[in-house]
Amino acid sequence: MSAGEHPVVGAYRAALAPGEQQDFDISAADRTGLPVVSADHLDPAGVRKGACGYGADLAQARIGAYGELTEEVLLARRLARTGRRRASYAELVRERGRDRVADPVGLVLPAGADYTPERPLEWVPARRYRTGEEVLVPAEFAASCGSDLPGGPPPGGWLTTPVTNGLGAGDTPERALSHALLEILQRDGNATAHRAMDEGVVVDLDEVGDPVTRHVLDRLREAGVEVLPKLASTQFGMADVHVVGADASPGTREDGPLTLTACGEAAHPDRETALRKALTEYVSSRARKVFFHGPLETAARVAPPGYLERELSSPLAPQEPRALSAMRAWAALDAPRLRELLEPTVLSRRSGVPFSSLPTVPPGSLDDPAALLEDLLRRLEDFDVLVIEAGGPGAHAVKALVPGMEVETMSYGRIGERGVRRLMERGHPLAGVGPLPSPGARPVHLTPGARERLGGPAWFDVDAARETVGALYPLYREPDRHALARTTAGATR
Repeated sequence: MSAGEHPVVGAYRAALAPGEQQDFDISAADRTGLPVVSADHLDPAGVRKGACGYGADLAQARIGAYGELTEEVLLARRLARTGRRRASYAELVRERGRDRVADPVGLVLPAGADYTPERPLEWVPARRYRTGEEVLVPAEFAASCGSDLPGGPPPGGWLTTPVTNGLGAGDTPERALSHALLEILQRDGNATAHRAMDEGVVVDLDEVGDPVTRHVLDRLREAGVEVLPKLASTQFGMADVHVVGADASPGTREDGPLTLTACGEAAHPDRETALRKALTEYVSSRARKVFFHGPLETAARVAPPGYLERELSSPLAPQEPRALSAMRAWAALDAPRLRELLEPTVLSRRSGVPFSSLPTVPPGSLDDPAALLEDLLRRLEDFDVLVIEAGGPGAHAVKALVPGMEVETMSYGRIGERGVRRLMERGHPLAGVGPLPSPGARPVHLTPGARERLGGPAWFDVDAARETVGALYPLYREPDRHALARTTAGATR
């Protein structure tokens, strides 16, 4: 640990060894000047991973960046050295018992996925947090990206695209798992309630007590940024909020158009903590989007010497074609045209709710990571919690899975009982119960209990969902950093 380095950063950097790390402030990519730190790691095999951190100051932003990097690297290493078992769910249930194998249906599959209990899958061990029992889970749910799964898929392919949802890091196991569970709760709560599905519920900031939040709001106001906090959900008695915003004159700088698409999200029992996290992540998103998806000349202006040379020396990983194509279309738009895309949903204002009315807890009551974890587990008492753990003293990483919780509904069509019910209660035509109503509708994989509670088989219209998202797809899935610039004119660098 170098002189003056925060002990948590030092522990994260030690856990990341072997390899090379670098971090630097990218706040110059956005005119607000608020702290945002980019960190990257190059392992001895030449694999690069990157992360961004944010917070009240540069020290907190640096801790966040290395925490995110630690999640990605340590869990990838854990999966790389974990043996995988190829078998069907039905086979493993006969061998181990139903409670020692995670049902892929409960982990929430894409609507219409080609899955049966007899389909061979790749399985890895996880731990049931409350009891310590080993539970096998499909490898694609344990992974965070495709590169975490060396050796390739089983004969029928992966059931779904790996995602980072449920990753957490911390200086203690409790902090790491709390971080992971909060992300799962947040993304389940806004899966069909923000971005292209935003209901336009604006949070009126009538009583904001957190000093960091007040400072950031003042700085953004001075920079000509109109902040728009939104409410996605209050499920589990928690405030699930997201922050978007619009610049008074976004076309005056090269960073203008992409900053319009910035968003920060958070869920927390303490509404002040939720708002602070969403707001500081919004600030991070502004700088990150410009730095990641703008011209390489912009990155060169912000980054220290040698950064781009290292990035360009590593092969660009295969990109999701839809994300890359949609981001390229965004890059061709000026600020007024991009704002026109966002106005009907992302920037909509249809109703309001006072911040002071959102659920909360006594100030400071959940500052201790162990107390927060206990609170979250109580709120999730009806749900199983499975964990895959890595790291050690001072630097812990976890991938948490909570069967029944949902994510990536509008991007990858992953939906189960909770998503169908929410859409039906909203009166939205994307989902329903009964016969398939259109060629674009696909059957939703449900457990027998879920089917009974819903009143029959359910469906989700994947074609209509794709149309609903349309040009807003990069709000859901983005290309890797600098992939847009590196693939411009078809020349991958």
